[in-house]
Amino acid sequence: MKKSLNTGSVHPGQARMFKPRPIAALFLLGTVSLTAMAGDAAQAFNIPAQALDSALTELAYQTNLRLLYPAELVGKLRSSPVSGQYTPEQAMQRMLQDSGLTVRKTANDTFTVEQAAAVEPRTAATMPAVTVMGKAVYDSTDPYNPDYSLPNATTATKTDTPIMETPYSIQVVPKQVLEDTQAVRPGDALNYVSGIYQGTANSGDWLDWSRRRGFDNYPAGDYRNGAAFPLASAWGGRDLANVERVEALKGPASLLYGLTAPGGVVNYVTKQPLATPYYSLQQQFGSYDFYRTTVDATGPITDDKSLLYRINLAYKDANSFRDMVSSDRIFIAPTVTWIISPKTQVNFELEYDYGHVVFDRGIPAIGNRPADVPRSRFLGEADPQSTFERVLVGMNWSHAFNDNWTLSHRFTAVYNGIETYAANPTGLNADNRMLNIFGVVGHRPPGDDASYFNAINLTGHFDTWGLQHTLLLGGDYFRTFRQGTEQYYFNATDIYNPTYLGANAIQGQIANAPVVNSSALEQWFGLYLQDQIKLPFNFSMLAGFRYDGAENEYVDLVSGTVTENPMQDSLTPRGGLVWQPIPEFSVYGSYTENFVGVQSGRSIGGSLLRPETAQQWEFGAKTELFDKKLMATLAWFDLTKQNMAIYQPPTFIDARAIGEAKTAGLEFDIKGEILPGWNMIGAYAYTPDAKVIKGYPGENGQRLPGVPKHGGSLFTTYELQAGTLRGLKFGGGVLVRGSQTTETSNTDVVLPGYVTVNLLTSYSWKVGGSKVTTQLNVNNLLDKEYFPSAAFSRNAIEVGTPRTFMGSVRVEY
Repeated sequence: MKKSLNTGSVHPGQARMFKPRPIAALFLLGTVSLTAMAGDAAQAFNIPAQALDSALTELAYQTNLRLLYPAELVGKLRSSPVSGQYTPEQAMQRMLQDSGLTVRKTANDTFTVEQAAAVEPRTAATMPAVTVMGKAVYDSTDPYNPDYSLPNATTATKTDTPIMETPYSIQVVPKQVLEDTQAVRPGDALNYVSGIYQGTANSGDWLDWSRRRGFDNYPAGDYRNGAAFPLASAWGGRDLANVERVEALKGPASLLYGLTAPGGVVNYVTKQPLATPYYSLQQQFGSYDFYRTTVDATGPITDDKSLLYRINLAYKDANSFRDMVSSDRIFIAPTVTWIISPKTQVNFELEYDYGHVVFDRGIPAIGNRPADVPRSRFLGEADPQSTFERVLVGMNWSHAFNDNWTLSHRFTAVYNGIETYAANPTGLNADNRMLNIFGVVGHRPPGDDASYFNAINLTGHFDTWGLQHTLLLGGDYFRTFRQGTEQYYFNATDIYNPTYLGANAIQGQIANAPVVNSSALEQWFGLYLQDQIKLPFNFSMLAGFRYDGAENEYVDLVSGTVTENPMQDSLTPRGGLVWQPIPEFSVYGSYTENFVGVQSGRSIGGSLLRPETAQQWEFGAKTELFDKKLMATLAWFDLTKQNMAIYQPPTFIDARAIGEAKTAGLEFDIKGEILPGWNMIGAYAYTPDAKVIKGYPGENGQRLPGVPKHGGSLFTTYELQAGTLRGLKFGGGVLVRGSQTTETSNTDVVLPGYVTVNLLTSYSWKVGGSKVTTQLNVNNLLDKEYFPSAAFSRNAIEVGTPRTFMGSVRVEY
């Protein structure tokens, strides 16, 4: 793993020697040293062109030698590629050949990097000694990286751009936060991003749905490594076992991602193969018979490290505080990287996800409040469980023509299979006791629900008239085909003394029920151009546009009726400006449009609905303090969405695409290290304006459901840095949500606001060459009774989880 020393200050005096851990490669930003012997024999190298400090880190690790140089010497220089058989000194000279620097041997195991036109060389004896003070800074992919803040992100621009130079609110939840909170599902991570709220009942693990800046992430808004991965329609959600970090881009993102909901994009960046071996085994155990085992293994397959692998495994088996609700899953995700040459590499990946879930819609409302029933009360059908099976296969490659131009391509195919037993509550009878249930039994093998995603990008760096450009030219194509059968059953259950039909009764009801057999095809393609330009006086600009074309088709396979929309197209712009007067502070403004080429539902007369559109203005400020260890973003946004489906009474089946809604507000996010060992991540959103502008009668002016006016979170930890208790960590946090409504009508149900308190303690220590970590999390410490969300209506209100304990033991080496 790459690791360097971030120097707080360097003072003349006696040199201080550091003994690195086995994964350490380089201590730099002042002076760099590794305690090992450097040989003169030739060896195989394969180090691609990259940032010079990173390349020197990798070379030092491979050769076990000492390197000394001031950090400012390498700055933002890039290395030349090194591939072939060289002595360590030859490899360094080749790496530095275009940098204006050179290297010379100053002792048997020590090399010094300096300007090529250096003055008369000094020997190691006459070189002034230094004392290095500071803390290690890790590569972002290092499994041991403890950082809560990462300075760069790719989701907002599809280029590796500093967040401070990005004219949008982009938030990154890194691996260490996922570990400290023991995050298992996406909602666990998104709790610490402002303006994103859980959007549907999740106690049965059957779906991951969230609202972002007031709008659902349906039909698409979730991506995996930049490839479409729509969680809003993926049964079983997803496990975070192979997720390195979660990046959330607020607001419209059509220019880069095409078919996206306007509230924002969440990109799950997965763990990639590493050249240095790493192995981890973790066992989690918690309340309500929760057990989860995860494995993470990576390293080289071949001696020359041209072939690397990584495999992540997870197995979960859990009950729930909800009666009759349980879940299990097995998740396997192998990845192989082939470094063909210093300029070309290919990645092959696979995910297999299989499990059982229970469709749990929660409880209904009586009057304008959730029904007064026990938290454990389940009102659906749990026998039999629903089964999901998902297979993802993918391949991506990149080729660098030179240091400035790179071509990349990504392909993924996702196959979702389900056996559905869903109980949808439709409302209480007049006695407010009997809940009517409309059940669905569905069948769709993985091959009948297939999505394909292709994207190709050309990225270039060049200068014109003194201006630095980062140009992105690309195109993508997405196609999804879904075909399945459904049959329906009906039930009415007493919410105070529920009865369940059971598997035999359900099968009896559907034995003579008509079969609904249909298929849906959606496809879109896009071409986009984006330019990031460095301007004088510390300004930078981003501008671009996208051309989209989309079409969809619905076929009733029983009647043979075909409903299709012709090609819908759009030209979508995007632009922003950033001013960074000092490195620690920047202000920005941006304008973005959104285009959703397809949406579900039929208009009056049978045709499919027109595409949704949206526009957003955003202004904000960002700061990066304590040598990039702490980052904060303050953003104001104004977002409007048009062509929403308005379903017509009394049937509410046919619709018109005339709806319009608006959200606007302030968001604040902060994360990082305040003092050595003290980390925190926090978020707050104030959304006073979230309303329907055009809707069906009774909706106009009403507040959008699931969007509290105030919402925030805070999680902080402190780890002892020295002494006999070094490695002891403790911390905690709160999750705050204001009241929210469930529907946009005059009879809104109000879910009361709530605050939950969470605690953490962990201890890490060395056992030989391994690191052992024990951890205990307590969630909802005060056992608060709350209702985090509602799925679509007043009849499906999620019940919050009571106090739970989650323990874990993890071994890494």
